[in-house]
Amino acid sequence: MNRKLIKKLGLWVGLMILSGSPAYAVEKRCGWIDNPTPANWFLTDRNNTWTISAQGGYQAKGMDKIPDITTGQFIKTNGNYGYACGCMNVTTDKRKKRIIQIQSFTQLKLNQCRIDRSLPPR
Repeated sequence: MNRKLIKKLGLWVGLMILSGSPAYAVEKRCGWIDNPTPANWFLTDRNNTWTISAQGGYQAKGMDKIPDITTGQFIKTNGNYGYACGCMNVTTDKRKKRIIQIQSFTQLKLNQCRIDRSLPPR
């Protein structure tokens, strides 16, 4: 094979590999942060309910970015478990409805989620 053909073939293979790889961008997502039971965490925003972690299974990278949400405005629904309102800078897998990585977390006042008509009421 000549060099030009090999170079073009290599470029084509590289492009095919890259086009099959998902590109994840950091997004700011705000909504209800649920911790209903041990190790189960979800974020419900205007678009979806995103799995952050599931007991005995999936866990997003950067869970340590979420502080103890019970020290802020927090509603207990099951012993020491419950929900809060917050914003996260995250990468998501839209197909699996999962948060892949948490870059940052800010807990908000509950009223900010309560008055947001794009969120389900609590």
